Amino acid sequence: MDPFELLTRLEWGEREDLEYKSARGGLPKSLWETYSAMANTHGGIILLGVEDDGTVSGVIDIQNIQKSFWDTINNRGKVNVNLLNRDDLATFDVGPHVVMAIRVPRANRWQKPVFLGQNPLTGTYRRHFEGDYRCSEQEVGRMLADRAEEAADSRILDRFTLDDIDLHTLRQYRQRLSAHLPDHPWLNEGEQALLMKLGGWRKDRASQREGLTVAGLLMFGRDEPIREAVPAYHVDFREKLSSDPNIRWTDRLTVDGTWTGNLFQFYSITLQRLCADLKTPFQLDSGLFRTGETEVHVAIREALVNALIHADYQGQGGIVVEKYPDRFEFSNPGTSLVSFEQMLHGSVSECRNKSLQTMFMLMGAAEKAGSGIDKILRGWSSQHWRSPMPREQTQPDRVTWRLPMISLIPKASLERLQRRFGPAFAKFTEPEIQALVTADVEEIVDNARMRQFTTLHAADVTRLLQGLVSKGALLQERGGRWSQYRLPPEHDSVHMTGDSVHMTCDSVHMTCDSVHMTGDSVHMTGDSVHMTGDSVHMTGDSVHMTGEWSAQEWQSLERIASQARQSKSIPPQQMERLILDLCRGRWLTRKDLGKLLHRNADGLRSRFLTAMVDHGLLRLRHPDKPNRIDQAYRSVDDDP
Repeated sequence: MDPFELLTRLEWGEREDLEYKSARGGLPKSLWETYSAMANTHGGIILLGVEDDGTVSGVIDIQNIQKSFWDTINNRGKVNVNLLNRDDLATFDVGPHVVMAIRVPRANRWQKPVFLGQNPLTGTYRRHFEGDYRCSEQEVGRMLADRAEEAADSRILDRFTLDDIDLHTLRQYRQRLSAHLPDHPWLNEGEQALLMKLGGWRKDRASQREGLTVAGLLMFGRDEPIREAVPAYHVDFREKLSSDPNIRWTDRLTVDGTWTGNLFQFYSITLQRLCADLKTPFQLDSGLFRTGETEVHVAIREALVNALIHADYQGQGGIVVEKYPDRFEFSNPGTSLVSFEQMLHGSVSECRNKSLQTMFMLMGAAEKAGSGIDKILRGWSSQHWRSPMPREQTQPDRVTWRLPMISLIPKASLERLQRRFGPAFAKFTEPEIQALVTADVEEIVDNARMRQFTTLHAADVTRLLQGLVSKGALLQERGGRWSQYRLPPEHDSVHMTGDSVHMTCDSVHMTCDSVHMTGDSVHMTGDSVHMTGDSVHMTGDSVHMTGEWSAQEWQSLERIASQARQSKSIPPQQMERLILDLCRGRWLTRKDLGKLLHRNADGLRSRFLTAMVDHGLLRLRHPDKPNRIDQAYRSVDDDP
């Protein structure tokens, strides 16, 4: 069984995680641990009725299982929150068995922690690679803190005063504010009043307590008070521009007593060093305000501020900014408060440190409402560089943004792929080439990464990647989070040389153990061509027009398609062979093919027909108008 074939039928595509659960004894207890873990991490899909090795054992008495599932997930004594609706549960037949698919969404910050039983400290789980683990009290505490109405950096620090502020830093900030907003009324305020306006000093109305906030100390504080109030605080800039392995860093800035290590100073110094070697000019005026910025500089600035305002300063590892010859990396402790998909495509942003965000925004260094991410993407797109790549890890929690300064389609990568696949490389579609280039440049490609380059739906990306697997162009790996794909080793590549296709034949079937094709054909491995004895060959002018089939002819076509008609799930390469057999010697529309194969006609077109035309396996009846509703297809290898 190919689980992703089943998921694309549901239009779910690949998700953050996929878990198999046996249902031999009913609903397994571990299902609920996985539900909690997926909800608290990145979401995922549970296939109930599938063993660990992928063997389908099925769900017995599916109606009772479904009732038990909904009863349990809606029982607040067993699960604290139900994140699912009816569309998140589906059943489908796999041969004689029934499998139940459960789609678990990622919980938002207000819903976390999702836990079992009555106590979040003992019933909260998360995913780490492919396993579920029980969260520590510290992890649960950070989830509870993130759901609080009060921002993490607005907490008032007991017994901290204005003496803990570096006044030189505060004066520099005032200059930046004046340069950016010269008529701003806050410029006339004194030091404490300005801090209060910025959120660096706060008075609690309920308790009448007032004092320096976490944000005020982090942004403007002196070294010793910062370390005392926030022991995990650490900022680190690392530059590695040398190819000499004995030179670890060509430049480094960390809290070492030689400079005031608050966030304002770190931002100011690091931004200049990040932009120092860019080919486009970058200058700061006398007020340390940017002049002559390009979109690339804006993107780098936004990425730096993004790490500073979204960090969990109680987490491990601190802020780490790294500069390499071909990329920048920005890493901060904590988790993302919204999914990367929302962040990248919906201009949605939830900020962990709202006072810090305000401080950076007022001096022109930050944006609200998610537009900062838009500027990062736009800056990189302006140079046709590969899209910035966010990643999130657990144990410890960290978010990393990698900004590669590599062409979207590097010439060197194209040359490598053309040598690997030969002239047939030209037959791959643009999204397929992008997937292959990504696998070549970044070593792996997955569904999420491809959706950063394209506007395709997740299910369509899965079809694209699975199609490349069926052609032998990619290898699929299911280890770790996300199903990942790699280029096959060089010695496993299929050679597309020679002038003919070499086949071994018997009297009824023609199969291919090793197919060598010309440059105008797509290469295929395994039984990638299968022509049964029932295939009806019609050539020349005797081919019937689309839709004009006699009962005998239609029955013959139905016999060819019988395997697909009898099973809802067959491998993609098998479906491709059936389409070739049906279209051999005749024109068939996608509507004809949908009826014969018992499949959705538009789904056949998006998943198979368009790609098979692009790769020279099928040709169009009306090539000048490929989107005609009555477009028909015919197998190329049987043309007269």
